[in-house]
Amino acid sequence: MKSLTPPSFFAVLCVAALAAAPVAVAAEIETALVERAPTGVRHIAEGVVEAVNSATIAAQVQGRIIEVTADAGDRVSAGQLLMRVDASEANQAVAGAAASVAQAQATYVNAQAEWRRNVSLKEKGFVSQAVVDQAVAAMNVAAAGLSAARAGRGQAATVRDFTRIAAPISGVVAERHAEVGEMAQPGRPLLTLYDPGQLRVVAQLPQSIVQGVSGAPLAADIVLSGRDAPVAASAVMLVPSADPKTHTMEVRALLPASVSGVVPGQFARLMLQVGTTPRLTMPASAVLRRGEVTAVYVHTDAGFRLRQIRPGERLPDGRIEILAGLNVGDRVALDPVKASLLRQQNASQQ
Repeated sequence: MKSLTPPSFFAVLCVAALAAAPVAVAAEIETALVERAPTGVRHIAEGVVEAVNSATIAAQVQGRIIEVTADAGDRVSAGQLLMRVDASEANQAVAGAAASVAQAQATYVNAQAEWRRNVSLKEKGFVSQAVVDQAVAAMNVAAAGLSAARAGRGQAATVRDFTRIAAPISGVVAERHAEVGEMAQPGRPLLTLYDPGQLRVVAQLPQSIVQGVSGAPLAADIVLSGRDAPVAASAVMLVPSADPKTHTMEVRALLPASVSGVVPGQFARLMLQVGTTPRLTMPASAVLRRGEVTAVYVHTDAGFRLRQIRPGERLPDGRIEILAGLNVGDRVALDPVKASLLRQQNASQQ
């Protein structure tokens, strides 16, 4: 006759197995401590990208534009020809100035010869000293006229050079303001250039924020549209002057040279470090979002329990600020999905 195992023995084995399984799984879930630590305080300001080196080229002479060799988006080198203005009038002015120099040169040579003759005659006693003095004065006047004529020729040549519009810096043509056939007028913008290798973000800071960072080294992260991760600014400078209308001060954050695909006028956010303050934080990977609910799984003696929280700012070191829902010393599951499965398993076993 076979011996039968008492039913109570199987019940004890089942209960022991179910009790041991959650403990083993819970030990595999890594947790992190909720702690209060000093973290950086950031002020976010909306700004715009601008070029450190830029130039708006304007016409210096009047004339019709007869040639355009660069358009918006073209890369140019310093000294490269960009536009040409009709130089017919300028060439005539140079020719007239050259003729004036030749005339003044002849007058001066004749005045020199007259002076030498009078000096010779004075030595022989045929003329008085007054005649020699008059010859010296005439020679000086002729010399001054020659200098003026030469200066006029140089000025005419300089004006003629202004008909060639060359790039003052190496960079990119941002905008072209004139077309072939239009009239160039002195002071009228023709082209705008900028150096793409040196860009910065310019934003305005309230004076209340400025007072907290005055005298301290400035650091900032730059958030550009279309980029997931912020870029650390190479240098940050606070302009030492305030706008009397808005009562703000300008801050400039230099973009690293390695950043590409950024153009002047682009929108950017500047996250300026303005000090430190103690805040309740935990790893951001522990946060579980389901629709409108933001929660974490907190480790307790009875297992993991879901607790709704109110998160704050996400910090650069991968942690997140907790505004409500947790206390110092709480432990949260770094893998909330795994903790959720464990909780469901416990509920089904119970």
